Amino acid sequence: MHEPSHAFLKRLLETPSPSGYERPIQDVVRAWAADFADEVRTDRHGNVIAVRHASRDQGSAEPPRVMLAGHCDQIGLMVQHVDDNGFLYVQPIGGWDMQVLLGQHLTVWAKDGPVAGVVSRRATHLLTNDERNKVPQFTDVWIDIGAKDRKDAEELIEPGDPVTVELGYRPLRNGLAASPAMDDKVGLWTVMEALRLLRDRPLPCHVYCVSTVQEEIGLRGATTSAYGIHPSVGVAVDVCHATDTPGNDKKLLGDTRLGGGPVLFRGPNINPRVLERLQDAAKRAEIPVQVRGAPRATGTDANTLQLSREGVAVGLIGIPNRYMHSPVEVVCLDDLDRAARLLAEFCAGITPQVDWTP
Repeated sequence: MHEPSHAFLKRLLETPSPSGYERPIQDVVRAWAADFADEVRTDRHGNVIAVRHASRDQGSAEPPRVMLAGHCDQIGLMVQHVDDNGFLYVQPIGGWDMQVLLGQHLTVWAKDGPVAGVVSRRATHLLTNDERNKVPQFTDVWIDIGAKDRKDAEELIEPGDPVTVELGYRPLRNGLAASPAMDDKVGLWTVMEALRLLRDRPLPCHVYCVSTVQEEIGLRGATTSAYGIHPSVGVAVDVCHATDTPGNDKKLLGDTRLGGGPVLFRGPNINPRVLERLQDAAKRAEIPVQVRGAPRATGTDANTLQLSREGVAVGLIGIPNRYMHSPVEVVCLDDLDRAARLLAEFCAGITPQVDWTP
């Protein structure tokens, strides 16, 4: 991986971005995109939009607008209550599996700076048999920041403060890496790396690389940014479940492997012309890809992008990801590189003459 791009990925993964609290990571995105885009702007919703304008003479034809979307937000928690003893009670932002949250180191992103804490409940020795065999609710656990009492805690914390698991990037063997929030900072990285790769290429289209917000709570940022951009074609990049670990039923999920290349989706959420052109771009650039079916609307920005205004021709690229929505999500760096090269090759071939009609 290109070393400055690798450093950018690490910065993304080490920067907090719970849904609705994306400003810190969008600052990182804006700084990166400024070197490669003709224009960088932020809309009222908080989406960062980096634009490369068409560079080829199209004659009288209007260059098509292409939107590439990767969401910057991650699942998180929110402080709801501080009790008399200074323990914090939280509610989820996005979808959590409580069983992977228990015992984790956390960070409360308070106004005056980060505050370390841990997710706690009574020791297993003190639980009843029923309690041991039941998944606890959020009201059954608390965050311990070491406060002496409520007054001590409230000097640092207030309701509405966002919380994440302890962030950090950890390289693994064979080009793999583990981190919280690979979902979907790797998709965001892919879109912004494609922007870098397009810097010196002539373009027959306008390319809008968008770091979308609030995907984890309802695909919200892609909805508003797509309406404002009004693209004719769009590609969302998100993680998808890798099935190369024990216990996955490939008859339900397909065969998706880390290192096998980015995943191209087929189904009613996907325009077949976009899929064909992504496959053609992969062949031209000699990029291995995996193909996967999605028989209904996907839970990604591709869903809302497809339905924007009078409709958008949409494709979806998946980055294979193990252990999604956990603190130990694992991806293969080669899959990210290949996905970014694929996007750049795809965009370079989109002219006003391309017909997206299925």
